[in-house]
Amino acid sequence: MRMCEILEMENIDKGAHIELSKEDKKNIFFLKKGTVKIINPINDKVKHIVKKGNIFGELALYNESEETKEQAIALEDCIVCYIESSRMQRIMEKHKSLKNGILKIYGLRIKKLERRLEDLLYKDSKTRIKEFIVDYINEFGEQINETLVAKKLLTHKDIANLTNTSRQTVSNTLSILRKEDCIDYNTQIITLLQKETHTIHT
Repeated sequence: MRMCEILEMENIDKGAHIELSKEDKKNIFFLKKGTVKIINPINDKVKHIVKKGNIFGELALYNESEETKEQAIALEDCIVCYIESSRMQRIMEKHKSLKNGILKIYGLRIKKLERRLEDLLYKDSKTRIKEFIVDYINEFGEQINETLVAKKLLTHKDIANLTNTSRQTVSNTLSILRKEDCIDYNTQIITLLQKETHTIHT
């Protein structure tokens, strides 16, 4: 209840950059609506995707004295709530359950990065891309009749960044998966046609 009283709320248009710090003050963001991608500003590569109900900008809690090395971009119209990192830290010290929740989210992000490293070592490009697409549709999609449908928010370049492949390899693999009747897609949506047993690693 205390958090609800002090959070600032802002509407973000699709494609807009979300300032993780304002006037030298770093903020922690709660994504109320929409989807956001976090990128490395040095090489413009996608680090991870944030869906509604999750937080981003949490690195400010652990590296408050350092410059933010992440940027956030809205993949669709979003609503975000935010709070200054130093204020968030004070609230976390008073409410251990909140602190544990933040640590759990951070731990899950690290776990996903570890999985990506393992996939890079032990799986070929097509397998990495296929499993990423299945995970993405399962996580961001919704059930419509007998199929899972997700908004097609990521470019081929984004998928290439997240699977450590090339944009051309992503294009070729998606075409193959469509011919194999695994998925279908257009400029707006991507659909999982077959019942996959692949388990999402969170």
